[in-house]
Amino acid sequence: MTLDWSVIWQFRQELLSGTLLTIALTAITMVIAVPGGILLALMRLSPSRILSTLSLCFVELFRNLPIILVVYWAFYVMPVLLNIEFSAFTTGLIALCLNVSAYNAETFRAGINSIRIGQTNAGLALGLSRWQVMRKIILPQAARRVLPVVASTWVSLFKDTSLVSVIAVGELAHTALQIRSQTFRVLEVLTAMAAIYWLLGYPQAKFVDWIQRKFEVKE
Repeated sequence: MTLDWSVIWQFRQELLSGTLLTIALTAITMVIAVPGGILLALMRLSPSRILSTLSLCFVELFRNLPIILVVYWAFYVMPVLLNIEFSAFTTGLIALCLNVSAYNAETFRAGINSIRIGQTNAGLALGLSRWQVMRKIILPQAARRVLPVVASTWVSLFKDTSLVSVIAVGELAHTALQIRSQTFRVLEVLTAMAAIYWLLGYPQAKFVDWIQRKFEVKE
């Protein structure tokens, strides 16, 4: 078997574009899914049964569906139901946001619930409203507790963006598979794809390890 690694250099621009699109998908998803998860968590904890039930249904639906199924559903079913045609990139982004928001909601809810009730009572005793207690006491502490988990979600999402390649979103995985089909250099192209993911993912994983050590909460 003869290896030809020059194919990687030959298609460097395509691989770079795919990599940048992967990073963009991850960043935009988290920008939407973090506040989305916070909103869903607050809805779930709301005394309003309607808001709590809506959040529960959303979270339990998208948290328990395979993300690849959500991608297909968003691409093939959502345009039919809403009669709106989205681009492949937008469709993939919507699917990722739905899935990650559901996971983030449970992460944030667990963080909020981990704050001792005595702190809430102390804030109320000082004359703060429940919203002020939530904003000034509960949420800052909850954010510190969930930050390591959210950082891990980022690293996981970075790899999961490859799932949107099935609907022709030209991120790294899709670009690499296209190059493979054009050049028939399977080993070289897939090895290069794995190396790029590793080179981008490893520093992020070590950064998450640092966050976990720095922001670890001990009762």
